[in-house]
Amino acid sequence: MKHGINIPPFTDASTVVKWTREAEEAGWDGVFLWDHMQWRPGVAPLDPWVLLGAMAQVTERVLLGPLVTPLSRRRPQVVAKHIATLDHLSGGRAVLGVGLGEPVDRDFADLGEETDARVRAAMLDEALTVIDSLLTGPTDFQGEHYQIRADFHPRPLQRPRPPIWVAGLTPNRLPLVRSRRWEGTVPISPEGPLTPEQLAEHLLRDGAARPADWDVVITPERGIPVKEYADAGATWLVHSAWPTESGWESEISAIVDRGPDRT
Repeated sequence: MKHGINIPPFTDASTVVKWTREAEEAGWDGVFLWDHMQWRPGVAPLDPWVLLGAMAQVTERVLLGPLVTPLSRRRPQVVAKHIATLDHLSGGRAVLGVGLGEPVDRDFADLGEETDARVRAAMLDEALTVIDSLLTGPTDFQGEHYQIRADFHPRPLQRPRPPIWVAGLTPNRLPLVRSRRWEGTVPISPEGPLTPEQLAEHLLRDGAARPADWDVVITPERGIPVKEYADAGATWLVHSAWPTESGWESEISAIVDRGPDRT
């Protein structure tokens, strides 16, 4: 089991970089960032990709990446260049977490972006195909939403490319099906952290066999032994804090300082 922190970059940049450095020192295995343009009134998100580059420079071991970036409002060719660059800056420690994204109003409708969930899902699927191709070789893609002809260099350090984790809300089956094509799944319950029983049930929802070397990345319920989540199929337990509540920055600091619970 690996352990990570998913930081809302809704504070000053130096604090996020400081948390990242301290998280590595405390024994965490990964540090990830939320990706929003807007979120809620009074919250000012920073750009995750610029921050990830800075985070790569102050760490040597932890995995780094967005968790998650909504591909329908980001150009796949730009994301491919971002993740390849991050992989070089970090010495091969990049991961790409993707999903549909939310909130639909402030992060999509208010910015003139697509809001229909089915269209955004189709854009996500095409964008993933494009990114995979751009990171691994010459690309000539002609789809409904993207038309790309390119041969990007440099290639990422990781081969064939950095892993891709696909997020989706439970109990929806289609995000799980989508994630089987890639290196991991990030099940998110709108009702709060999944229990081990709920996770095990969700992973069986599409009736498919688990791919080899496939990550299952979840936010755990506090107080439940790690072994129970491992037995249910989890490979990453990722902790975060809800940034609308007073004191959330102190909560992130406390999570960083206590280090991962591996029991």
